[in-house]
Amino acid sequence: VQLVESGGGSVQPGGSLKLSCAASGYMYNINCMGWFRQAPGKEREAVAAMHTGGSSPYYLDSVKGRFAISRDNAVNTLYLQMNSLKPEDTAIYYCAADSVPLTYCSGGGYLRGYWGQGTQVTVS
Repeated sequence: VQLVESGGGSVQPGGSLKLSCAASGYMYNINCMGWFRQAPGKEREAVAAMHTGGSSPYYLDSVKGRFAISRDNAVNTLYLQMNSLKPEDTAIYYCAADSVPLTYCSGGGYLRGYWGQGTQVTVS
């Protein structure tokens, strides 16, 4: 499985960005995909995740109401719409995919399967 992120960039506070993660390869056993971020000097954290089992997506508390995760299965692409961006959202954003239980995915568990190379988001 290969994951390629795009859509990062620099934006002013209050602005919006939409990240994309194009997935390719053998995806049939993948049931959880998510977005993680890592700011300088901080640990990587789960931002949003969704499971194919149909439960409500996971969102980090600080992004609830501002970010939205979605997936287009027809083109094997995961998205993260980010609105009302804040300077504290500045980080490298990574796409990840794995095969994990629904409760683990919906709880924002760390995915150890496949990762993209990351895309920088800067809000200033």
